[in-house]
Amino acid sequence: MMSQFLISDMLLPVWVSIKLAGITTLCLLLFATPLAYWLAKPSRGNIVGRIKILLMGIIAMPLVLPPTVIGFYLLLLLSPSAGIGKWLSEHNVSPLVFTFEGLVIGSIIYSLPFYIQPVYAQFLRIPQSVMEVAGLLEPSRLRRFMRVALPQARIGIILGSLISFAHTIGEFGVVLMIGGSIAGETKVVSIAIYEQVEALNYEAAHMMSGILIIMGVIMVALIASVSRLNQRP
Repeated sequence: MMSQFLISDMLLPVWVSIKLAGITTLCLLLFATPLAYWLAKPSRGNIVGRIKILLMGIIAMPLVLPPTVIGFYLLLLLSPSAGIGKWLSEHNVSPLVFTFEGLVIGSIIYSLPFYIQPVYAQFLRIPQSVMEVAGLLEPSRLRRFMRVALPQARIGIILGSLISFAHTIGEFGVVLMIGGSIAGETKVVSIAIYEQVEALNYEAAHMMSGILIIMGVIMVALIASVSRLNQRP
């Protein structure tokens, strides 16, 4: 009985969690890195500066709001009766609630500040003189970003990726609100543990919790190692 549970009810949620964390981190790498670079650039004018401050405040909301609040409003936004979900329904597109794709969207929003902050801080550490010289030698903004800014911020990007991956692995409130508990689709390991505890199946909960603890220790060790590299002069 226990071996059957281990295969069907433990390994599958672990895989869903790892897949969700990997895709979320990849999306943040592609889309949030340029955003962090733009936020860190010196602002030309008070209006742009105020927009950046407002945007940074919005991005930081998951740090102060309960996950259930974020999950609730994402559920409303993605549901077929309102917001993006209603627009998708009107165009004959399947709704995003209670799907893996919906989980990815929720995880990106919820993990965004955990990625943006270390990357933003690393871009700020690039001396302005370096970027000014790069502007003289390379007229293309895209090439300056790719060849100068990204290599200078690589430690922050690695650190943000590790923190985002670790944070997504342990998500519960947001994924439960917008994904529910569909085996093989939206049931992540944190939800599986909660269900086993509710069923008083503590042995199974111990097994899955042990996997998360091992993964957590590995991620913390990697984050600490990268942080030490970042502290070197």
